[in-house]
Amino acid sequence: MPLGISGTFNFMIVFQAEHNILMHPFHMLGVAGVFGGSLFSAMHGSLVTSSLIRETTENESANEGYRFGQEEETYNIVAAHGIGFTALGISTMAFNLNGFNFNQSVVDSQGRVINTWADIINRANLGMEVMHERNAHNFPLDLVAIEAPSTNG
Repeated sequence: MPLGISGTFNFMIVFQAEHNILMHPFHMLGVAGVFGGSLFSAMHGSLVTSSLIRETTENESANEGYRFGQEEETYNIVAAHGIGFTALGISTMAFNLNGFNFNQSVVDSQGRVINTWADIINRANLGMEVMHERNAHNFPLDLVAIEAPSTNG
């Protein structure tokens, strides 16, 4: 696998195409937990720093937050849950427990498909998977034209 940002993006696109990770509930919980944890950490750090600056002197560091044997925790439980759910989401993909797949999920009363973002993600996943290993996959039947163009003029 190539290193750098192009290799990372290639991995992310192929992983999405093969496992539909954006629709996996553990991935959703992990993203919400990591972002929520960073938000809570920023709010907590702002509150602690603003209160410490008032209570410390010039000879003390405002970052001296931990004392050996203290009873208060020094970690953020929301971020810990986010990291844990992210790990669960990725590790379930190893066993091919993929994200939700809504094939033509919304249908009107006449049976016509109403396209949603889930349909767009499914179509993009099929295209990415086909282009990833061009010689290993057949083109998906739902992307094939109904009638092939004539080659005999």
